[in-house]
Amino acid sequence: MEQTLVILKPSCVARGLMGEVIGRLEAKGLIVAGMKMMQLDEQILREHYSHLVDKPFFPSLMKSMMATPVVVMCVEGVEAVRVVRAMAGVTNGRNAALGTIRGDFSVSGQKNIVHASDSPENAVVELARFFKPEEIFSYETAAYSYCYGDDDLKD
Repeated sequence: MEQTLVILKPSCVARGLMGEVIGRLEAKGLIVAGMKMMQLDEQILREHYSHLVDKPFFPSLMKSMMATPVVVMCVEGVEAVRVVRAMAGVTNGRNAALGTIRGDFSVSGQKNIVHASDSPENAVVELARFFKPEEIFSYETAAYSYCYGDDDLKD
């Protein structure tokens, strides 16, 4: 099973959408393998968004990501990175398709409800940034066998 990082951003937390987003992930058949609430600081944000640190909007991004605590999650499933990215929708909520998390709950490029890892390789790095190995659990839900067919699990 593939794992990916999902961050419920301050725009999700402050608007009381955490349960809605987590419910969508679980309804899709994904498993929450780790979850915790934390307050992000400048150090972790500079590391996490290192590719954006030199952009003119970075101070605003950092301020917005520290506005409230966030919920970080390890989400697991077959092709979890691709599935979660599709569920999240494009970065700017105004351009995201209805039915996606951002398309349904965001009208912003920055305050866009969730972060989702963009590749399996980055998911490994991002999960290690936010979780210790003992904070991630592997288990099957009662619905597991109704979410995946035998062919889905061959890899």
